[in-house]
Amino acid sequence: MSFELKQTKGRARSGTLRTAHGDIETPFFMPIATKGAVKTLSSTDMKDLGAQILLSNTYHLMLRPGLDDMMGLGGLHKLMGWDGPLLTDSGGYQVFSLSKMNKTTEDGVKFQSHIDGSHVELTPEISMQMQAAIGSDIIMQFDDVAAGDSTRERYQEAMERSLRWAQRSKKAFDSSEGRQLFGIVQGGTHEDLREQSAKGLIDIGFDGYAIGGLSVGESREDAYRIVGVLTDQLPEDKPRYFMGGGMPEEIVTYVSMGVDMFDCVLPTRNARHGTLFVWTGEDINPDGSFYKILRITNEQFALDQGPIDAHCDCHTCKTTSRAYLRHLFRTGEILAFRLATIHNLHFYLTLMSRLRKQIVLK
Repeated sequence: MSFELKQTKGRARSGTLRTAHGDIETPFFMPIATKGAVKTLSSTDMKDLGAQILLSNTYHLMLRPGLDDMMGLGGLHKLMGWDGPLLTDSGGYQVFSLSKMNKTTEDGVKFQSHIDGSHVELTPEISMQMQAAIGSDIIMQFDDVAAGDSTRERYQEAMERSLRWAQRSKKAFDSSEGRQLFGIVQGGTHEDLREQSAKGLIDIGFDGYAIGGLSVGESREDAYRIVGVLTDQLPEDKPRYFMGGGMPEEIVTYVSMGVDMFDCVLPTRNARHGTLFVWTGEDINPDGSFYKILRITNEQFALDQGPIDAHCDCHTCKTTSRAYLRHLFRTGEILAFRLATIHNLHFYLTLMSRLRKQIVLK
């Protein structure tokens, strides 16, 4: 089996997810390397930070460098010098959110590239082919994405089409080289649609199951409610992946509900805006009191020669004062982005490590 559940604490789980490029201890966080790089950091940086797996995106890599070039380059691991596991999103969300114009039919999606306006087609079969060319260890099914403010009818249409596309994705999926395929549960904040989606995916059979379509504007209470329903229904012997969220206290809550995998742009995006996550010294808990937000560009840090976070041992905190990092942001130095990103990713990866230890030390 590719997933071994080792320990539980209430509904929280720790285990090992085995991939062709190494084992991953769960629960874990995936830094975002959308186009083949975590912004401002190298693959060596990611190894030094202790990242177990990175996430890249099919849509962006299909546009550049493209399917043929990716195959000619020997895949993304070789191209970016990363020998650890990779997960790729199928591209469905980016078609919905980034393309200048798109048209969804039963066959797939035809859209205009957000880069040059060229006409491109993405189907379940093409998505599987592109993700295989990338060399992904964990491949996501192609799904129909409904906007966060959709009607129930639109959520149901997207969920049912996603189930049909899940069947096509599995049929086109190449399981050689140890690749794994995950299904994506859809249905908005409607419990019955979510349960129907989960049941349909379980009947098809996947290596893991993702919860998609949340963190798109719904209330936190609604997201917690849906995740609670789904973790009761999804198989215990398969990994569970919450896509695209969230804040540290949300991750703590989802782990307590039995979710194993996370990705989010917050640590890297916030870093580039000078917004840092710092420890308070309190125990990790769902109310979020274990951290605070530090906006390093504020005037109060102009003469502060203390570390970014006295509770952190990342490279940035060991070498850089608050005053200097503020100065770098104020003068527009790219180094500011790099140092802030190192710190925020170290925070998220350390959070996951501490959560794993809490589960084991029950």
